Amino acid sequence: MNTMKTDLHHYLRDVREAMVWKLDGLSEHDIRRPLTPTGTNLLGLVKHLAGVELLYFGLVFGRPFAEHVPWLRQDAEPNTDMFATAEESRSDIVGLYQRAWAHADTTIEELPLDTVGHVEWWPGNKTTLHRVLVHVIAEANRHVGHADIVRELVDGAVGLNQGNDFMPAVDKAWWADYHAAVTKVSDGFAQQ
Repeated sequence: MNTMKTDLHHYLRDVREAMVWKLDGLSEHDIRRPLTPTGTNLLGLVKHLAGVELLYFGLVFGRPFAEHVPWLRQDAEPNTDMFATAEESRSDIVGLYQRAWAHADTTIEELPLDTVGHVEWWPGNKTTLHRVLVHVIAEANRHVGHADIVRELVDGAVGLNQGNDFMPAVDKAWWADYHAAVTKVSDGFAQQ
């Protein structure tokens, strides 16, 4: 058994679950609501990561996904993978993401880490499954970080998953004091 591959795959699985958890308990409005000037929203992040896995663990290694995914066309409108249309339901997007996991997992399990793939949008375009795994884990974690912030803005929920927030065990009053202290320091630089 390849311990490195097993470790990498474990981290990829964890970040996938964290991303989907960010939708739990929220309304359709809240999972679609853009909370940054660039439109970042929770369901869009899930949709984007589904495409990432399909491209990197499918197309790159000559293992195409059986389903048609319109936003992965080369002529697709920019950022169509970053939001769910009115016709795309939460279950559609999450279901696609989970099917993308299964497709990716087959690639990861069947190919050695030194398998060469071709990323046509990278300079030089040759890479290995090892590098793709590291790249996708990094990208997924980056987007889960975005989701952490968006989810906190929606309802205050933070952390890796329900019951495991990795935050200090303090009450709301402590957080209010902490926020005030951070604000006081930043306000001291406002006129500089």
